[in-house]
Amino acid sequence: MTITEDLQKLLDILPQDLRHILENHPQQDSLVEVVLDLGRRPEARFPHQAEYLSETPVTQEQINDCIQRVGTFGGDNRAGIEQTLHRISAIRNRTGKIIGLTCRVGRAVFGTIGMIRDLVETGKSILMLGRPGVGKTTALREIARVLADDLHKRVVIIDTSNEIAGDGDVAHPAIGRARRMQVAHPDQQHQVMIEAVENHMPEVIVIDEIGTELEALAARTIAERGVQLVGTAHGNQIENLIKNPTLCDLVGGIQAVTLGDDEARRRGSQKTVLERKAPPTFEIAVEMLERQRWVVHESVADTVDNLLRGRQPSPQTRTVDEQGKVAITRQLAVVNGRAAQLPGGEESFGPMRQSNGWRSSGQMIALPVMPLERERVTGRSEFDRLLDESFNHSESIELQATRHAGPNGEDLPLHIYPYGVSRHQLEQVINVLTLPVILTKDIDSADAILALRSHVKNHAKLRQMAKARHVPIHVIKSSTIPQITRGLRRLLNMDDPEIADDRELQLFLHSGSDDEMDALEEARLAVEQIVIPKGQPVELLPRSPQVRKMQHELVEHYRLKSDSFGEEPNRRLRIYPA
Repeated sequence: MTITEDLQKLLDILPQDLRHILENHPQQDSLVEVVLDLGRRPEARFPHQAEYLSETPVTQEQINDCIQRVGTFGGDNRAGIEQTLHRISAIRNRTGKIIGLTCRVGRAVFGTIGMIRDLVETGKSILMLGRPGVGKTTALREIARVLADDLHKRVVIIDTSNEIAGDGDVAHPAIGRARRMQVAHPDQQHQVMIEAVENHMPEVIVIDEIGTELEALAARTIAERGVQLVGTAHGNQIENLIKNPTLCDLVGGIQAVTLGDDEARRRGSQKTVLERKAPPTFEIAVEMLERQRWVVHESVADTVDNLLRGRQPSPQTRTVDEQGKVAITRQLAVVNGRAAQLPGGEESFGPMRQSNGWRSSGQMIALPVMPLERERVTGRSEFDRLLDESFNHSESIELQATRHAGPNGEDLPLHIYPYGVSRHQLEQVINVLTLPVILTKDIDSADAILALRSHVKNHAKLRQMAKARHVPIHVIKSSTIPQITRGLRRLLNMDDPEIADDRELQLFLHSGSDDEMDALEEARLAVEQIVIPKGQPVELLPRSPQVRKMQHELVEHYRLKSDSFGEEPNRRLRIYPA
């Protein structure tokens, strides 16, 4: 990985005493920014700390001297140094006078997109999400260079703040053969985006910081003309965009749909539900949690649909080590012993975020999902209420099923009619355990009915139809993998030789605090749903050392191996297949 920074040019605009201090500073190569505020001590910020450079407060003369050495400040109060990527941002008082400067180091890092290069080469539109300072603009610059130089595409960069290609009329060499269009004023970014398509015939358009509704609409117009889009947006995760009325069009937009009585009853949902309004503008989304750890949603449409229906998506987690080797794992979010009721009458795992997430820690951390108590807030719209319910609609899972005798004498394979049970999870259990079972949609051809007990209680017509056709009904309390497995084994009159181990495992999973139970349930789901059946490694969520120890013990129960990696508080488990 090659880094080009031209740091000396940034240091040259600083007061002489501060410049000498930074030139001899041991952490000079990791400098992030220098802050000069009138009447305060000058401050240098590094990735994990900040320190004062002098005991003497900054004077107005020093600030004015710095301003004279940089370019012109635009409408977004940003300036630059010609032929560099450094950014100088101004703080003004009420009269418009500059009384503070943030001098941020701009670095061209070659090789940053090794984690997603295969996605860039597909030609699909990519949206980069992440907190400030995680490296979105650096990745955007590298993507533009790779598309232009390596893939030989016509690339146009919409450079609103001159942050991608540097200040001045001549673009920085870091963007390669890509062309750069500057924007006179931030409010005109959407107009320049359309102008680029109409006048310069690009194959790819690169946009930094899509932040307004007009820019979102312009992005959709560009995508509909067949141009590949690569951009960043204000948001940390896809859930943030779904709840953002200004930018939700980037992921397809959200609309409320009213169902008929029969359809709502069949789905087991309310009459008004939320659905995606249109295809997403960006087909792929990348959540940049850390500089070396990105979460990739390969299909934004599927992710949004799953979130609106209470399901938890399973995106890829891509990490890169010091040698540049990329590791791809499938991320599995814990469910906290809860399953969300889907509009289609199925049940799956529901994604609800904890309130003590990255905002409380200052870092983007993938957290276990938890159902939130719905609050009544004065002035909230009906749409907001529906959106909350779409994310939070859940019901508890119990792990003991009502026992019924299995059918006797049926010819194999056994035809089963599922009612209210997740068909996807049923197929998964049947395939993994190689059970002689066929799922049917016709109750007349079924040998038995596998249903949720709550559904059978409230559906007298189903009981009447089953009685008239002499089809036995076998019930389970919840649509979970363990429940479905036991239900199918009972239907087939199969003895479970590992029942003692299973009871021991369930006892192990349901002892301890809520946080420990969540972590153990997460590890169990990862092993049973991905590591064992698919033979893929899985990366869990960050946990405390005590909880990680319990997860290691649980993984050993399955005779698998696991390792802890990362730094606190983001240290987490990775489980490997046998």
